[in-house]
Amino acid sequence: MTEFVKLLHRCCHLFSTYVTSHKIEKEEQEKKSQLNAGIPQCPKLLVRPCCAPRGRQQIMAALNSQTAVQFQQYAAQQYPGNYEQQQILIRQLQEQHYQQYMQQLYQVQLAQQQAALQKQQDAVVAATGTPLTTASKVNTPAPGDTPSINGQASAHADSPEKELDPEVLEEALENGPKDSVPVIAAPSMWTRPQIKDFKEKIRQDADSVITVGRGEVVTVRVPTHEEGSYLFWEFATDNYDIGFGVYFEWTDSPNTAVSVHVSESSDDEEEEEENTSSEEKAKKNANKPQLDEIVPVYRRDCHEEVYAGSHQYPGRGVYLLKFDNSYSLWRSKTVYYRVYYTR
Repeated sequence: MTEFVKLLHRCCHLFSTYVTSHKIEKEEQEKKSQLNAGIPQCPKLLVRPCCAPRGRQQIMAALNSQTAVQFQQYAAQQYPGNYEQQQILIRQLQEQHYQQYMQQLYQVQLAQQQAALQKQQDAVVAATGTPLTTASKVNTPAPGDTPSINGQASAHADSPEKELDPEVLEEALENGPKDSVPVIAAPSMWTRPQIKDFKEKIRQDADSVITVGRGEVVTVRVPTHEEGSYLFWEFATDNYDIGFGVYFEWTDSPNTAVSVHVSESSDDEEEEEENTSSEEKAKKNANKPQLDEIVPVYRRDCHEEVYAGSHQYPGRGVYLLKFDNSYSLWRSKTVYYRVYYTR
């Protein structure tokens, strides 16, 4: 571990500056909390580990109460009549949901730290007129760099709760889980290994098997249902991975039928936009309904496991499930998918 840190220090010049900045900020926060609370530092360090198990249980209880119905419905569809397997699947989904929530909470804390350091930097610039180097900023990890349960990393990765500030955890316990986005809830995503059985079942419905040609992007449009509250999706492929993402289009569609649309790659669409005038672009964009990203498009190893997920309706509109094969110039991909809603 020591050699790794030394190597990181040599290769990344921002590392030492970040560590120093983070250490100073942490010491200032501890001094401030000690002055406000009027207690010494040692008892605080002794209390923190004792609170961790209790905090985990309380957060999991709050999260489980929110997802109990949808997880139970999903487990009943996967293992009808098998109560034991249903409970095993529900526990797995609850653990993955907890890990996902803690990751989001950790990212919120990093964003707060970055905002605080940026504020300090702006104050120094205003006072001295000399800008600070960007090395003093906290490097917020990109979405692909953090552990995820959406297939980008193992669900057994170390929990970020170990690094969370006690004040952030205390706020989560007092106020309960809260969505990272005010209007749109975060999706739940997971994988399961029964890919062979899944594909055999999907083959019975020819409309649920689609071919995404080389360089193509296939969009499955799924309107919200007036009797539904959640959308569920599952998909798998043969032999090769494929890009997948979910978007929500804020448009009131009178048709509730699922439809499939094939388009060229995003690069071709960008070239077409470059050839149009700014007035035509503005007119075209004005007529487009608002589009929000639910799940970013990433390549998924869905040829090895079944990828599944759910999302709570943010309102009336149309979900866009994108199967992106634009990066593949030689191979077409066969996708087996299923979508349904629950109350």
